[in-house]
Amino acid sequence: MRQPSVEGALAAQERLKQVAMVTPFQYLARLSEKFGAKVYTKREDLQQVRSFKIRGAYNKFLTLSALERSKGVVCASAGNHAQGFAFACRALEIKGTVFMPVPTPGQKVDQVRMFGGAFVDIQLIGDTFDDSSKAAQLYQKENDLVFIHPFDDVDVIEGQATIALEIIGQAAKPLDYLFVPVGGGGLISGILTVFKALSPSTKIIGVEPTGAPSLQTSLLNKKNTRLETIDKFVDGAAVQRVGDLCFEVCINQIDDCISVDEGRICQEILDLYNTEGIVVEPAGAISLAAMDEYAHLLIGKQVGTLICGGNNDITRTPEIKERALLYAKLKHYFIVRFPQRAGALKEFVNEILGPQDDITFFEYSKKNSRVDAPAVVGIQLKSATDFEPLLSRMKDHGFFGDYLNEKPDLFQYLV
Repeated sequence: MRQPSVEGALAAQERLKQVAMVTPFQYLARLSEKFGAKVYTKREDLQQVRSFKIRGAYNKFLTLSALERSKGVVCASAGNHAQGFAFACRALEIKGTVFMPVPTPGQKVDQVRMFGGAFVDIQLIGDTFDDSSKAAQLYQKENDLVFIHPFDDVDVIEGQATIALEIIGQAAKPLDYLFVPVGGGGLISGILTVFKALSPSTKIIGVEPTGAPSLQTSLLNKKNTRLETIDKFVDGAAVQRVGDLCFEVCINQIDDCISVDEGRICQEILDLYNTEGIVVEPAGAISLAAMDEYAHLLIGKQVGTLICGGNNDITRTPEIKERALLYAKLKHYFIVRFPQRAGALKEFVNEILGPQDDITFFEYSKKNSRVDAPAVVGIQLKSATDFEPLLSRMKDHGFFGDYLNEKPDLFQYLV
């Protein structure tokens, strides 16, 4: 199998001149001040399909023969690859079928439909990307079509590698660190291919969500390993198994691979919007959120990150805020046992809650004549240090029933 190369990336760059935007490598003052470094981010959210995926997908399309184009193409995607695929189908007038997981955010499904128009048919199948990929590859074999893989393909990887060529040209000084989002591994494989040849002193750090550490697990096992279960929240980077070709590139060249809690990613989404006015999806924020893990090594360094996508569904905002608060230990859920007497709720509000505590969730139903009646109560704190005093007051006054944040089987019904 042909390996990705700098020459292939340069050829892809020439092919994509009229398609992929040369996105800014933007200086981030907030994070530069936070880490005492010069921090920049590659704004792939500004591409026509609001992610870097147009590079790899379109490059692959341009390598197809006339016969392959006439038969049609198929892909599987959690969203962003599907948009690049759909864009290419319409622009090149090639019929395509997209297989997407059922939980894919509606915004991404709508975008695929918009970009592809009459040239694309969408099939929602399975709970994860891996489920959709199996269905897509079966469909491809049955209909003798070309499968456009989202990451485990040389032409796709070399398309993504054009990002690295641009960064090297845009950076005022050679980067000391570059933090790269990892899903299936196509993006980081392309970046490693270019940087290790043209800027070998730059340390390339792969970043995965804590709930889907496919590459980390594989590197630890020294073989490509499929995860049995994953957290699908960071849909653009939630893959059960990285690509085989991608793994081969990474195991020999990657400097480190770390994971970031989904709640920390959510906080970065909010910070980017509130401070820089940038709208990102969870996978788009992951490389910026990861710098906390390297904070002590970044002082005085040149640091690069990638905002790999901006396809965020606005309906996910409440969940993003909730996860960020939980991660910061500012949101807590309890079972509170209220005495069945007048004034109990008033006592709880006046004597148990702190002056800056806020009740954000309350569910109570009196179903019998017991002395105490339970209620599920969500409380938001101003500071994480307010938690222990609140818990002590609840116990001292006989209101405490249970703490739900640490009981995942019950907690999943609240968040």
